[in-house]
Amino acid sequence: MTELQDSYAISEWHNIHIVGIGGAGMSAIARVLHGQGIHVQGSDRRASPWVSALRDEGIPVMVEHAAKNVENADLILASSAVPDDNVELVAARRRGVLVMRRSEFLPILTRDYEVIAVAGAHGKTTVSGMLALTLMDEGLDPTFIVGGVLADLGTNAHAGTSPYFVIEADEYRDTFLSLKPNVAVVTNVEYDHPDYFPSPRFVRLSFGNFVDNIQPGGLLVACNDDPIAHAVAASYHANGGRLVLYGRNPGVGLAWRATDVHPNTIGGVSFVALREDRIPVGEIALRIPGEYNVLNALAVLAVALELDVEFEIARGALERFSGTARRFEVLGEVATGSHVGVTVIDDYAHHPTQIRGVLAAARQRYPGRRIIAAWEPHTFSRIKALHADFMTAFAGADQVVLLPIYAAREVDDGTLTAELLAAQIQHPAVSAASSLEVAVELLASIVQPGDVVMMMGAGDEYVVGKRLLEVLMKI
Repeated sequence: MTELQDSYAISEWHNIHIVGIGGAGMSAIARVLHGQGIHVQGSDRRASPWVSALRDEGIPVMVEHAAKNVENADLILASSAVPDDNVELVAARRRGVLVMRRSEFLPILTRDYEVIAVAGAHGKTTVSGMLALTLMDEGLDPTFIVGGVLADLGTNAHAGTSPYFVIEADEYRDTFLSLKPNVAVVTNVEYDHPDYFPSPRFVRLSFGNFVDNIQPGGLLVACNDDPIAHAVAASYHANGGRLVLYGRNPGVGLAWRATDVHPNTIGGVSFVALREDRIPVGEIALRIPGEYNVLNALAVLAVALELDVEFEIARGALERFSGTARRFEVLGEVATGSHVGVTVIDDYAHHPTQIRGVLAAARQRYPGRRIIAAWEPHTFSRIKALHADFMTAFAGADQVVLLPIYAAREVDDGTLTAELLAAQIQHPAVSAASSLEVAVELLASIVQPGDVVMMMGAGDEYVVGKRLLEVLMKI
């Protein structure tokens, strides 16, 4: 459809309908279109906070999928989670209305912008959010699409007035290959999404194709500490591409490095930023914990310098950045009753590397407190493909509770259960819950004053965390 995409202009559509508008990706597109003055509406199969927020912003959302929803639409955008036989897609095609998937529409949405695309197995939501805030502080008013709600701005998307478009570039189903960035960031490359990528080699190839899509004269910003990201960057540079490297470890050609990394008194992590691997520029005190966020901040500094943003502006934005929803998000703390000081945190960690990093961040922010990891395994294919790595990922927790496996787009064949995983995890204190309701009861019986409960997953684990707080408040 590439040739056809080049002939389309958003202004020619008067009523865009989004099927699956309640997801992070499609709700962000809706917000950008709405902000650009385009009439946009949508539907989703269930009510959610995303749906309520869109309605509050003046975007009509129907909580059902029905043919009548698309009667006045002249373009249909469909989430990748929506099957081809969806009643709205069928009705639209019957009427001859154009139907596009997100990956097909992104080139049209971003065509007239200087695109800054942030890719990586982990960290892309945080880096995208940090970048958006940094450019706003510089007065550049970027358009942006981020994979989570920014705590500082209360949204995951914005239609700006400047030429810049910051976008989180998703590798799943090669969605990011539809982008032609002027600046691309690669935070890391790790095997994931085994339901699409048959082996790690295909993930590496996909990221290689992504950086090959950088516009002539553009820039690749990559993490030197990650071996595959480094290899992708080296190949790009060998073919004449412009490259900026960052990392914590010393390295040849490193543009940005962090040293003196340590926890700070505001619950985050501080570090000294070095230019050209050796020149101290200044200390940055992040509000968010986790040494992985030091690398995320370095990526932002590299892009900011490319756009002529002064270091002091970038440092100010990074230091006030409060995170994004579902990334080490403190859901609450019980302050009364027998469970004084029980803190419940939600994080999107659904990969072994993320789990290890988040548990280490919890230790860093809450030294001396007991850490309970409540993990909702996400998709059967991921658990099977990364099984050995998952089984050793919980050493940083004092106790582990498994929630039922979140199937998402997959079908349960009955060969893998939370109970089975609990018996295989290499940890002395593991238990499994048969349902989300049972998980709330189990966690409520386990927690002690001062505990930190880390809810981890990419599904409904946050619901358990919120319900746990409600239960503890009544004890």
